[in-house]
Amino acid sequence: MDVQAFDFELPETLIAQTPLLNRTASRLLTLNKATGEIAHRTFENLIDYVEAGDLLVMNDTRVIPARLFGMKKDTGAKVELLLLKPLGEDRWEALVKPGKRMQLGAVAVFGTTQGDDDPLLTAEVVEVGEMGARILQFRYKGIFNEILDQLGEMPLPPYIKEQLSERERYQTVYAKHEGSAAAPTAGLHFTEDYLAKLQAKGVRLAFVTLHVGLGTFRPVSVDKIEDHQMHAEYYILSEETAALINETKSAGKRVIAVGTTSARTLETAAGLSREAQASTDGEPLHIQPSQGWTSIFIYPGYKFGVVDALLTNFHLPKSTLLMLISALAGKDHIMQAYEEAVKAEYRFFSFGDAMLIY
Repeated sequence: MDVQAFDFELPETLIAQTPLLNRTASRLLTLNKATGEIAHRTFENLIDYVEAGDLLVMNDTRVIPARLFGMKKDTGAKVELLLLKPLGEDRWEALVKPGKRMQLGAVAVFGTTQGDDDPLLTAEVVEVGEMGARILQFRYKGIFNEILDQLGEMPLPPYIKEQLSERERYQTVYAKHEGSAAAPTAGLHFTEDYLAKLQAKGVRLAFVTLHVGLGTFRPVSVDKIEDHQMHAEYYILSEETAALINETKSAGKRVIAVGTTSARTLETAAGLSREAQASTDGEPLHIQPSQGWTSIFIYPGYKFGVVDALLTNFHLPKSTLLMLISALAGKDHIMQAYEEAVKAEYRFFSFGDAMLIY
């Protein structure tokens, strides 16, 4: 399938640069995946589209202040790091800028001035990857997360030019497990009060963890989407969440993924469970808990095993996320909905408005 089929015109003025003061004040475009029917609502109206017994599944990853600005130890030249994935023993996968300054063996220092022999943090390039990726060995005294909190900045996507005045506004209210290089942005619309309101209606909540990494920042650079390789990200689907999913399905209710990261986690678990259940073909799929690395790439033609509905934000043209929602609702329905969203001047991307595919 041609990547160009997922392109559309997006005026730059529609890219939301700052979050709304009230998380639930965003607009909500709803799309019936079966009929293609579109409605223009507000996020507060989400409660009208859910029923008692439905299960909302949310990604409880927490964004770390993963962007670091420092200098090369030997020259004082400026360098920038974006931490993407912990590899253990103080080694991290990261993006570096400019890459030409950070080749194998190069050392960068942070929280110091040139010539200082005792920086707060030191990073050495121990492996060179593609497209600016590096494996870094960090050295420091104290606790790494505390140093990162002191020196790091929130890693806002490159299309956001405004400074974020409040760090917590780039975290969901239920963020718990640190490790992401970007927020699962569909969840940014919820407040604790609104979640309580949904629960009062009988909607149940469940959590998965997927630490958002390099795949979020990598464009699709091939002509055919089948040739694109997703970057692996770490996920956890617990016994408790697996049990809630199975109860929901058995009761004939819906599993509603909050965000594409939750959807990818659920479908990874569905694939593993389907393989484990191959000997009982024909029986309802029983989701099993799992954890590990996923590089699942969902695009039209994929058959969903768990996800019935999806709450998401509006995505970049030709992105893997646009392809994922096209797999759920059909490409024609999605492209028509996006045409409507542009015409109605919805706010796009991380701090933008929401879309419910049901």
